[in-house]
Parts: sequence; C-alpha cells; structure tokens
Amino acid sequence: MKSEDTPFEGGPMDGRVLPVLLGPTGHPPKTYRIPVPDAAGGPPTVLVYRRVPRGHSKKLGLPQGWKYEFDPEGKKSGRPRWPWSKPDATPDGRRDDADE
Repeated sequence: MKSEDTPFEGGPMDGRVLPVLLGPTGHPPKTYRIPVPDAAGGPPTVLVYRRVPRGHSKKLGLPQGWKYEFDPEGKKSGRPRWPWSKPDATPDGRRDDADE
C-alpha cells in the first residue's frame, strides 16, 4: 500500500510528520485517531485529527496535498446529514437541532 508523509498541526502532535496510508482514491483518511495510553492504566485517551487541504492550485483550485488539524472536541462525524437521520444528542440529553 502507498503511504504519504503528512504533517500534523495543533494538539500534542504539533509539528510532527507521520507516514499515513492512502486509500483506494489516493487520499489519506478524513479522520485520524491516535489512542494514547493512560499512565495510570486507565482507558486510553483518543486524539482526533481532521484532514484539511494544505493548499490549492491557482488555476483549478484543486487541493495540493493534505495535512491534519487537531480537533479537541472530536465529535464532528463528517457524515452526511440525511433528513431521516436522527440528530446527535448533546451530553445534557438535548438534541443538537433543538430550538432554545
């Protein structure tokens, strides 16, 4: 499989460049999750990074490479929002789309 050296920005991985496996389309995955083990032996903390374009070409505006930016909340799914999909619930039990 092919891999590409991809930079990481923000969070604990800021400034590091890791080889990331490319998918069948030649792009790295949209989300990159890094489990970090807990020193006390508890459940691991998961760092979430989102793929963003590194830059765009002048004529066509195509992405020229990718980088990962830290997502501290890590809850944005990036999945399509279909009209028949149930909305995500917030920690207090209310729906995200509920009017206040």
